[in-house]
Amino acid sequence: MDEAVKRMFACGLLACASLAAAQALQDPTRPPASLSAPQGGAAGSAAAAPAKQAPRLQSVLIARQPGGRHLAVIDGETLRIGDSYQGARVTRIEQNEVELSRGNARQVLKLNAAVPANAGAIERVRTE
Repeated sequence: MDEAVKRMFACGLLACASLAAAQALQDPTRPPASLSAPQGGAAGSAAAAPAKQAPRLQSVLIARQPGGRHLAVIDGETLRIGDSYQGARVTRIEQNEVELSRGNARQVLKLNAAVPANAGAIERVRTE
């Protein structure tokens, strides 16, 4: 019976070791790193002088019913009209844009503003 206890203990240690080596799960909805990487410039210069990036509108959700919810996702933060984001107030949420106001200053964030007009276009190739 002493040998059976040793084997069970060894099996338990192996099971714990395999759990400790498990990898963390990645978020399947997270955009590719190439989309969130800064465009142009050297990585070293960006690290030397950290610049404050402009807020990025990621998503807009508008209910179909009149008077329904209007939500905007800016840099991963879900906001409604009247909410505050980094010192600015969300004053308007439209289908493709959101307006932020800081005092008298207004800033309009457009959905997919960084995507070129022909991005994702399908090129027609003639085969004759």
